[in-house]
Amino acid sequence: MSSRGRIKKALSGFYYVGCEDGGSLTCRARGKFRKDGLTPLVGDWVEVRETEPGCGMVWEIEKRRNAFVRPAVANIDQMVIVASAAVPVTDPFLIDRVTAIAALKNCDVVICVNKCDLDPGDALAEIYRQAGFPVVQASAETGAGIPELCGMLAGKLSAFTGNSGVGKSSLLNAVEPGFSLQVAQVSEKLGRGRHTTRHVELYRLSCGGYVIDTPGFSSFEEGELGLELKERLPETFVEFRPYLEQCRFVGCSHTREKGCAVLTAVKEGKIPKSRHQSYLRLCDELKDLRSWNQRETK
Repeated sequence: MSSRGRIKKALSGFYYVGCEDGGSLTCRARGKFRKDGLTPLVGDWVEVRETEPGCGMVWEIEKRRNAFVRPAVANIDQMVIVASAAVPVTDPFLIDRVTAIAALKNCDVVICVNKCDLDPGDALAEIYRQAGFPVVQASAETGAGIPELCGMLAGKLSAFTGNSGVGKSSLLNAVEPGFSLQVAQVSEKLGRGRHTTRHVELYRLSCGGYVIDTPGFSSFEEGELGLELKERLPETFVEFRPYLEQCRFVGCSHTREKGCAVLTAVKEGKIPKSRHQSYLRLCDELKDLRSWNQRETK
């Protein structure tokens, strides 16, 4: 018997599927997926076939809205990027890397500045409000901002990410106390936390949404920083978009050219300076990427 469901967890070759009929199955994947170079991901809508009570096979994978390499997740509606202006202090560049990747993947972004009981993070929050992102300032410790965050999560599949120690798991526990996710103290010596999330898992919220907890920014590695991002980087900075067609020269890189409308907007304070600095850093990271065909001819 076949049924439709969503993969809630993937671990050691097993896929834990929550079925629409309310049941759940522990599944293996069909061998054809390996032949086709396709791997089922947490967040995938799938057809499963029960082989024995409680067990089955992932038989088909439905068309995805998006898919990420690391962490291995699919069909994300929005990325909730958790940051902090307290210990550890989040480098905006880490946020901006993820916002660029999310834009490339047709994934919305929410910025959550946590630990506002220690430092409200007004300057950090203002960068992203000015850039046009939904921003919530919250404290998992006091509960400030948690109702607002819950409203942003309702009815959507969200992935929580952020540099270690900013309190992703603590926030999820505040949003849904029944989760009881493991949390760890931030190292005073190193100024950062230890990863407590060891695998990717989907959790249902009482507000009607779903969240995926991921192992942090270190998971967004070079697999996402590909040629497509290099070619489309300017448009992944959403606040650049109104100015991209106003530059004096076609093919403007928005780095140092005369008559660049983006640079003018930065100078006039219409685009946050730190966002443009992150754009320049990403340009530098991606500059040596070429297609395989281009590499072969050189």
